[in-house]
Amino acid sequence: MLIDIGANLTHDSFDDDLDAVLKRAEKAGVSQLIVTGASLEGSTRAARLATKHLQLFATAGIHPHQAEETTTDSLTQIMELSRLPKVKAIGETGLDFYRDFSPRREQIASFEAHIEIAIQTGLPMFLHERDAHPTFAEVLKPYREKLSNVVVHCFTGERDVLHTYLNLDTHIGITGWICDERRGTHLVPLIKDIPLNRLMIETDAPYLLPRNIKPKPKSNRNEPHYLTVVCEEVADAAGLSFETLAEQTKKNAQAFFALP
Repeated sequence: MLIDIGANLTHDSFDDDLDAVLKRAEKAGVSQLIVTGASLEGSTRAARLATKHLQLFATAGIHPHQAEETTTDSLTQIMELSRLPKVKAIGETGLDFYRDFSPRREQIASFEAHIEIAIQTGLPMFLHERDAHPTFAEVLKPYREKLSNVVVHCFTGERDVLHTYLNLDTHIGITGWICDERRGTHLVPLIKDIPLNRLMIETDAPYLLPRNIKPKPKSNRNEPHYLTVVCEEVADAAGLSFETLAEQTKKNAQAFFALP
């Protein structure tokens, strides 16, 4: 059994065939999925999907790309969503200084506001960081002891960044980025640095289709059933069997998100 800790199933590319997507995931052994909430609207839709489908759970938060929509009202609504039984984490929030779609000051303020919600609710945090790790760590560190669990999802950084986050007692989410021969090979030797009890896997579907799938899919849309490809790659890097890695990451995700 596999658990996909990050799938953007509210993306419009899934509007017409979500049931078929979920059936393919189930057939591949992906038995539970966390639907990422990355805006107020997206978080509301993620929670609605999770309520409708037994195997789905959700996060609630505002992505740093949309940090400008973080207001007193939107944060109140995120708090309300967090009280729903199938909302299992606060996020996706964090910092993205690569694209800078929102001013950095507003990203930081939004991140801190989400941290406060996580502290109040006791829910874990589902975090995004790109090209922002010194500031990200600086913001997170003073609050870390007050937070429950934290995962840096879709980790793509170098060894020094990884160890900064591990020293902050975070979990690490690995995606199909590790399957990308152009930009992800540096992740392979880092997998053994991650304590097995803090490692989780995800697709970030519909993004980050693993590039090592053979034959190459006709569509560039990633799907949760391709989590098997990520699991295989991470297992190889860890020197473990597919079954061992799948079982461990399943246990980690169940504990992290308090899944049934």
